[in-house]
Amino acid sequence: MNELMRRLLMLPEQASTIAGPLDRLHYAEFLALNLIALVLGAAGLWFLVRYRRRPGRLATPRFTYPVWLEATFIGGLLAMFLLWFVLGYRQYLGFQVPPGEAVEVYVTAKQWMWKFANAEGPSAVGVMTVPAGRPVKLILTSRDVIHSFYVPDFRIKQDAVPGRYTTVWFEAREPGRHQILCAEYCGTGHSQMPGEVVVLSGRDYDAWLAGERVTGEGDLAAFGQRVAADQGCLGCHTVNGTRGLGPTWRDLYGSTVSLTDGSRVTADEAYLTESMMDPQAKVVAGYPPVMPSYLGILEAPETAALVQFIKSIASEAARAGAPSPTASPGTSGPATSGADGGDR
Repeated sequence: MNELMRRLLMLPEQASTIAGPLDRLHYAEFLALNLIALVLGAAGLWFLVRYRRRPGRLATPRFTYPVWLEATFIGGLLAMFLLWFVLGYRQYLGFQVPPGEAVEVYVTAKQWMWKFANAEGPSAVGVMTVPAGRPVKLILTSRDVIHSFYVPDFRIKQDAVPGRYTTVWFEAREPGRHQILCAEYCGTGHSQMPGEVVVLSGRDYDAWLAGERVTGEGDLAAFGQRVAADQGCLGCHTVNGTRGLGPTWRDLYGSTVSLTDGSRVTADEAYLTESMMDPQAKVVAGYPPVMPSYLGILEAPETAALVQFIKSIASEAARAGAPSPTASPGTSGPATSGADGGDR
């Protein structure tokens, strides 16, 4: 039945674990709406024939019906709407929240190309390499205008917005190659912005990673450490939890950060990146606002590598799942606008 409906609606292959459930909801809505249209059409045809104008009877007789019939009709439509809303919202939450231990890939859109920085492997342009049978979390941003990352075979589509990060995830079912498209008009080269997802088996993916590490191109966190050293970040931010000119990077990622305006924010990918590009937007409590902006200085792969390096600096307690510390003067906090050399 699934394959019949997929071919009938001319949908692409179901190459991810979320494609099947999403298509089944699509089938249910398609069949239900067509059934309603069929019933309404048949009722209209019946009324047309039953109450057609006849010789000697110009006025249409008044049609009466019981109140329960009207209540059933309206209640049924409302119940169907609520059912679609609940099912769709549950699927949406499932698509937006990746499982634990997902492979992280930073995706940067730019007129007119896709750049990928794999947390486990090297950076690439136009081709994203991922393993089959493992969840993959995409962390997307744009360097110019709004783009939309779309893989028809996976049934995922997520906007890449300038100045912020959005996330989506998928799990490819088996090895293969799948087309990436931009689903948001982004300029004259919009139609020339394709990409490709290369899905490898677990063994081939491990071999690919090993080969990249031999050539020195793998390990995004190690690359981020080199960027931090080259940019002078480690002169202001420690990695061992001690206080420096800026907050420490140890256990920073995922922690709750106190700001000078009294508000609090979670140190996620979006926050760390904003702190590099616009350090005065959120100043950490207890630190002077002396960090410079790195907008236009750091390339997209370097930014992704720095975020991955900060993620990797975690204590044993944090790795074991202990609650993240709250950033305050003298404790783990964000490498953000609160310090010179910030989140880079």
